[in-house]
Amino acid sequence: MGRGSTGHSHERKTAVSELANIAQAMVASGKGILAADESAPTIKKRFDSIQAESTEENRLCYREMLFTTEGAEEFISGVILFDETIRQKTSSGVAIPELLTSKGILPGIKVDKGAKALPLASGEKVTEGLDGLRERVAEYRQLGARFAKWRAVITIGDSIPSDGCIRANAHALARYAALCIEGDLVPIVEPEVEMMGEHSIERQFEVAEWFLHRTFEALYEHGVSPEGIVLKTGMVVSGDSCPDQADTAMVAAETIRCLRRVVPPAVPGIGFLSGGLSDIDSVANLDAMNRLGAQPWALSFSYGRAIGRATVEAWDGKIDGSKAQTALAHRARMCGLASLGQWSNELEQAAGVAPASTG
Repeated sequence: MGRGSTGHSHERKTAVSELANIAQAMVASGKGILAADESAPTIKKRFDSIQAESTEENRLCYREMLFTTEGAEEFISGVILFDETIRQKTSSGVAIPELLTSKGILPGIKVDKGAKALPLASGEKVTEGLDGLRERVAEYRQLGARFAKWRAVITIGDSIPSDGCIRANAHALARYAALCIEGDLVPIVEPEVEMMGEHSIERQFEVAEWFLHRTFEALYEHGVSPEGIVLKTGMVVSGDSCPDQADTAMVAAETIRCLRRVVPPAVPGIGFLSGGLSDIDSVANLDAMNRLGAQPWALSFSYGRAIGRATVEAWDGKIDGSKAQTALAHRARMCGLASLGQWSNELEQAAGVAPASTG
């Protein structure tokens, strides 16, 4: 049976229309999203790699450096923030969301509480954070956020994933998305199938299609309009330990084939995650997909490591972040060009900015 009328369809249509406009802006031509929502343990690992202490002051210094990079707004449409960051002010007293908005960049926020062990399901996880989410969404909206992110992660292994795990994560994604739309935030819906393992690209395709299918089924059941969301998902690749690694052309073709099977054309765009891919592979694969011709949705990026990895390596842990800003501006430009199908390895070399190449 179809969904019945709620009695206030006009207001709902207006709200969805406004969110659809924001979603379109998030995947605007030549632009994508910077994921700067590293948790405290994750950013500590990155700071440890450059012998910088992960204090609140240093984290603010680093992120302020990111957000004040000149010209970044030409390629960055939005930034996903961490709870700590959205509440902070710059050294000159400007709230971080206000700083981003002044540059024409949409502030976003990570709202999930992380993937935890799924009960009675060895090796599987479900993302938590639905309790109190309605109130958190309202607070983040007041702080200046315009979109949110929730990551659900599926691992491929012996006898996993199970349908129970897939359904549990799809259900949580749908409930999160509905709460965001109710609270006037665009939800980034992130069903991620991890690339870690010895599995083939065919197995990655199978699980990705399965998870995406269940996710959009759940979104429909919860009344979430596809026009008002942005999908964030991984590319269809070989497992990182698979001896037979698919090349760029196959990754592009299989990713598009998978998406065309299950993603509604009404979805404005897809912001790919970089996962364990290198900086170069992340842009090369995205570029190859965009060279395959027009698709129903924009093919963009929502990268953390594929932009931030080279940036943090170039940062000296001090206030002067000019080298790091140069690295960020370059990586953002390369990603922007890839989202147009205009990237090339020659452009990487001509810029003279060495990207981080490890996964």
